[in-house]
Amino acid sequence: MDTLATPRTALITGGSRGLGRDAVLQLARAGWDLVFTWNRRADEAEAVVAAVQALGRRAVALQLDAGDSRSFPAFVAALEQALAATIGRPRLDAVVHNAGFGVHAAFAETSEADFDALLNVHLKGPFFLTQALLPLLADGGRILHVSSGLTRFSLPGYAAYATMKGAVEVLTRYLAKELGARGIRVNTLAPGAIETDFGGGAVRDNAQLNAFVAGQTALGRVGRPEDIGGAITALLSDEAGWITGQRIEASGGMFA
Repeated sequence: MDTLATPRTALITGGSRGLGRDAVLQLARAGWDLVFTWNRRADEAEAVVAAVQALGRRAVALQLDAGDSRSFPAFVAALEQALAATIGRPRLDAVVHNAGFGVHAAFAETSEADFDALLNVHLKGPFFLTQALLPLLADGGRILHVSSGLTRFSLPGYAAYATMKGAVEVLTRYLAKELGARGIRVNTLAPGAIETDFGGGAVRDNAQLNAFVAGQTALGRVGRPEDIGGAITALLSDEAGWITGQRIEASGGMFA
């Protein structure tokens, strides 16, 4: 993808590892400056900042618990300072809600604590973080929610997780409608099974599971982080400027 003529700034939650890390690096290669969040591993975040800088772009890593909405005002204040001091521009051009975790449990065995944790990170967090970020998001900006192929196909053990992602897909359509007057595009990207450490790295590390998924995927393999980072970069580009309120699945045709 061609480098941007005018640099832009994206915020990606959960950008220090996995899909978020790859998206940060691919956006940097496309000419974006990045602010990304991390939760537990400062060393991983610092490594991603260094990698972005090596690509000639600016980067800031900010700590955030995406499931703690009480922390959002302080986070936004820190974000404003970082934009001024490091990025050199006061507005965000894109927000990517990527932070998340999975719980694999049968419906009958899903605890209320796990349900609430999923709710806070995957639904309440994006809802109220976007609300808090609206003054910093430029007109004509983009919001992208990372969902899951599990909202289209059903696999036992993911009822609670998929329920949250399904709600986010509904939220996407409402935000597209309500923010359209500002020229803000809002979409959902739904990955299929990807080789990362998500869910304990089962898709990546369990050869039997990897082979099963590959056998159920039209393109004949499991997804890789760069497949999703590339899709995120494409959806944030000007070339995707007439796409809003949509769910786009990037699964290689999993269970097609």
